Amino acid sequence: MKATAAATASAMALCSCGTSSAFTTHTSFSRVSAPRNAVGRASAKGMLRPRTLNMAVAIPRAVSVEAAPPATIDMEGVQLSGLNGLALKPKTFPTKREVMDVIPKHCFVKDTVRSMKYAVLSCAITLSMGGLAAAFLPLKLAMLPAWIAYAVACGTAATGAWVVAHECGHGAFSDNRKLQDAVGYVLHSALLVPYFSWQRSHAVHHAHTNHMEKGETHVPEMVSHKGFGLQKQRKLFRTVLGKKLGTVAYGVTQMFNHLVVGWPAYLLFGATGGPSRGITSHFFPHPPFSTGEKGTDLYPGKWKKKVWLSDVGVAGMIAGLVAWASKAGAMQVAALYGGPLMVVNAWLVLITWLQHTDVDVPHFEADNWNFIKGALHTVDRPYGKVLDFLHHRIGSTHVAHHVDCTIPHYHALEATNAIKEAFPEHYLYDPTPLPQATWRLATQCAGVEKRGDMHVFVTKE
Repeated sequence: MKATAAATASAMALCSCGTSSAFTTHTSFSRVSAPRNAVGRASAKGMLRPRTLNMAVAIPRAVSVEAAPPATIDMEGVQLSGLNGLALKPKTFPTKREVMDVIPKHCFVKDTVRSMKYAVLSCAITLSMGGLAAAFLPLKLAMLPAWIAYAVACGTAATGAWVVAHECGHGAFSDNRKLQDAVGYVLHSALLVPYFSWQRSHAVHHAHTNHMEKGETHVPEMVSHKGFGLQKQRKLFRTVLGKKLGTVAYGVTQMFNHLVVGWPAYLLFGATGGPSRGITSHFFPHPPFSTGEKGTDLYPGKWKKKVWLSDVGVAGMIAGLVAWASKAGAMQVAALYGGPLMVVNAWLVLITWLQHTDVDVPHFEADNWNFIKGALHTVDRPYGKVLDFLHHRIGSTHVAHHVDCTIPHYHALEATNAIKEAFPEHYLYDPTPLPQATWRLATQCAGVEKRGDMHVFVTKE
């Protein structure tokens, strides 16, 4: 388990900080006491003292490169969301240290028992729904509407278990790393997610949020430029598709591609990933799914072994499903497990899509990007009480999660309110109802153009 703990430490450091090529040794920082900040709260992380860890990427926690505020951009073809252009307004960004200092210190404290209760709760709700469906819903065509309703309800609940495993991957579940990885590994494997593989790729996503070249997932294509690598081919496909289908059919196609095909395509081939890493796979960490080059290889060094370990978990779950189908029939497995799993996958993509994409949410190239700037271009959305309860507020407190991914979800609302109060010009919250926001993304967010020092989604007639 020493190796898994090292993997978790590496991923935690990567997702909670920005990158810096000036650091050639593997360094993280430990916490010491610090004075109270200007608004009267104790510093969340305190002053920083270096300590050495065996990490895949060297990241100093308190460093945030200053970026000049953007000039006013050309708004032709640029629409506005419920943010009303807030993300496009010229502004100077705070450092990560300044943002962290406004978050109450106790928001970073992990309670293992409390975290485990949430894991048990999500699993209990999901399994209870499955048990009721197995007992009372016959496998008949006439019951198809009821089975669809079950899939939506059970899959929505099961997303909560997925979120708990996601917290394990971030190191937000417990200070006991062995327990944390064990819980995350079991829960993610049960949902056919390669735990350590995704832990690493998701950490890269956090480290390069809204980065045009190094971003991981939902990196947009450029509509009036040759693009970067594979983005050119994706852009051409979308342009032709959009012209042939029209707005409505194109939007429906985009929703299908994202919500049905998107998650498997990302795990298998790195769909919507940044161009710097090319085609990647969460199951096979070698060429042709790996650059083999330092700095661009998604799974460098010891992470390759973690990919294979992740494969074992997924393969074990598949073997269990095959055994179940051999005894009870494939139809029962598809109805009780397959339907809810598709809904879980759809939720994962939808939540991430909404967090990092909208008509007036820009992306940046390397010379105008830093970690906190990327994190503060994450968007919180209104999910309502039921979804916030089932999904542990993953969609409504995601800005705070990107500022520091080790904040447990049960402290995220308090951290969010602190950030919102201290940085109202930087905190992004779009009140647009989810269905309307999703349709806007599907129909209007096909590609970006460079406007000034940022890349913005544009509508082309």
